[in-house]
Amino acid sequence: MTSDPHDIIAGMRRRLLAPVLAVLAGVVTLAGAQSATPVPRPAKFDYTMTTLPNGLQVIFLEDHSTPIVHLAMWYHVGSKDEPIGRTGFAHLFEHLMFKGSRNVRPDAHPSLITSIGGESNAETDEDTTVYWETVPAHYLPLALWLEADRMASLEVSEEKLKTEIEVVKEERRMKVENQPFGQLSEIIFDRAFTTHPYKHPTIGSLRDLEAASIGQVREFHSTYYVPNNATAVIVGDFETKQAQQLVEKYLGRVPKGKPVPRNIPEEPPHTMESRASLTQPWPLPVVVVSHHITRDGHPDAYPLHILAKILSDGDSSRLHRTLVYQKQIALAAFGEAKLIEHPNLFYAVAIVQQGQDPAVVQRALQAEIDRVKTDGVTAQELERAKRQFARDYIMSRDTVRQKALHLGHAAVIHDDITTADHEFDLFQNVTLADVRRVAQTYFTPESRMLLTVMPGTVVDPGGSRR
Repeated sequence: MTSDPHDIIAGMRRRLLAPVLAVLAGVVTLAGAQSATPVPRPAKFDYTMTTLPNGLQVIFLEDHSTPIVHLAMWYHVGSKDEPIGRTGFAHLFEHLMFKGSRNVRPDAHPSLITSIGGESNAETDEDTTVYWETVPAHYLPLALWLEADRMASLEVSEEKLKTEIEVVKEERRMKVENQPFGQLSEIIFDRAFTTHPYKHPTIGSLRDLEAASIGQVREFHSTYYVPNNATAVIVGDFETKQAQQLVEKYLGRVPKGKPVPRNIPEEPPHTMESRASLTQPWPLPVVVVSHHITRDGHPDAYPLHILAKILSDGDSSRLHRTLVYQKQIALAAFGEAKLIEHPNLFYAVAIVQQGQDPAVVQRALQAEIDRVKTDGVTAQELERAKRQFARDYIMSRDTVRQKALHLGHAAVIHDDITTADHEFDLFQNVTLADVRRVAQTYFTPESRMLLTVMPGTVVDPGGSRR
C-alpha cells in the first residue's frame, strides 16, 4: 500500500483536530465511575447512495476541503469465495487487473494515474478486493473510464497468467517464507478452522495457482468482477449530480453479470478443545491460544473489539504487561480479535523467552484470557480503551481515502451503510457487563485451540530439509 500523497494537507487538518484530541486525552476516569467529560462525536457523513440498472452500487460524498477526488471500487470477492483447489485467485486478480484491457496497455493504468499527479493501488483480503485511485478533481472522468474499461474488458492471457503467478510466488517468499515467524498466521487459521475457507490464506496455495487453467481463471473473473458484485465509493471535490452523470456514462454501460454465487461452507460448531503441536525452523518456541468468535457488525463485536484492545493491543495491554514485563517468560505477547464478514477468531500469541517452558507460558496466556471471564476488566481500562477508539475513529476519518474506507466497509461488509456513522456510539456505549459477558460467551473450553510451535527442522513432502 502506498502512502497518502497529501501528507501536508492531512497534517494541517490533524493539527486542527488537536484541541479535540486533547479533550479525549484529558478525560479523567475514577474506578467504577463514568467518564467525567463526554467524548466529542465526529460529524456524520452527508452521503448520497444509489444503484444503477446494472446492479452497481454507488456512494457519493462531497468533500471540498481540497481539489482532489478518491474513487474506490469494492468487489465483494476475497479468499473466502475461492473453492478448494482454486485458492489465491482473488489475490491473483489484484495483480491481473492492472495487466491490460481492451483500451489500456499492461501496467498503463497506474502509469496514467501517476502522470496526472495521482496514485492508485489495490488490496485483497478474505472478503473483498478494493481498487482505488486518488486524482486531481478534474480527472475524475479518467478514473471512472479506467475502472469501467477493466471491469468490462479485462484481458487475461496464458502469458500474463504465468507471469503473475511468478510474481505472487516471489511475493510469498518475501512476505511470508523469508520473514521470522512469517507463517504463523497461516498455521493458526489452518489449525483453528476445519471447513470454512478462512482456513486458507489470502495469498493462496502456490500449488493451486500453478495448476490453474486459463479457463478457470477467466471463469472466476466473469463470476465476481461484475457491476452487480461491486460498490463504487467516490469522495472528494465534486458536485454529486455531475458525478452521477459521469458514473452512468462510464460504469453504467458495463453489462450486468449473472447472479453471484455465495456457496461458502459454514464452520460447524466446535464442541471440544483442540490441541496441536508442530515444528518450524524458527529461533524460539511460540504458543497460541485461540477462540472462535462472532462476525463484524454483530452486537457482540463492539465489546469484543474493546476486550481485545485491553488484553492484547500494545505494550500496555494485559498480555504484554504480565508475560513480558512482570513474569519475563515471553519475548513478546500480542493478539487480535479478527472480526470480519463471517465468524472468525480471537487469538493470543506469546513468543517464548529463551530457557522458558512453552507449556508454562501457554498456561499463563490462557490464564490471562480466562481471568476476564471471572473478574472482568476495570472501569479505568474500559474508559481508556474507549478513548483510544474515539481517537482512532476521529483520526481515521481525516482524508478522502479514509472516508471512503468507512463508507465502503459499512456498505459491503455490514450491508448497512448507516453503520459508517453509528458505530462510534456503539463503541462508546459498551459497558463493563458487556465486556465480561462476551468473554464468558466466546472464551469457552469448547471453542479453544491450544497450539505450540517448537523450533526444529522441517521435512518437506519431497524429502528436503529446511
